[in-house]
Amino acid sequence: MADIFSRKKRSKIMSQIKSRGTGLEEKGWIILKKIGFRFIKHPKDVIGHPDAANKTKKTAVFFDSEFWHGYRWEKTKKDIKSNKKFWHRKIEQNIKRDKTVNKSLKRLGWKVIRVREKELSNKNLEKTSRRLMKLTEARK
Repeated sequence: MADIFSRKKRSKIMSQIKSRGTGLEEKGWIILKKIGFRFIKHPKDVIGHPDAANKTKKTAVFFDSEFWHGYRWEKTKKDIKSNKKFWHRKIEQNIKRDKTVNKSLKRLGWKVIRVREKELSNKNLEKTSRRLMKLTEARK
């Protein structure tokens, strides 16, 4: 399927996507507060700048959008129809960076929790809350 927007319009739309303070993060932060996990947002001194982190418990939480972080990448990359070379390279670099960040944090004794966009949908919130509670309590 061809892109329904012109190249200029698509560029404008993509440039307006925020990297911080997104709806995805807002939902995730609400869950973390609800389960009693104390955190700071986007700590600059933690590798990978997680969306939420508790330095005392050495726990980093990332809320990952499925497109930008390449969820089911081998299956979904064929769906990109315009500017394939750019997007394939971009998403594959993001996947590689995520793996590097995970390894680096784990090497330093941190617990890394990645929450996918789908897990923050309204129908999965209760299940995600239970999962996060279980994972964060393990660090007490």
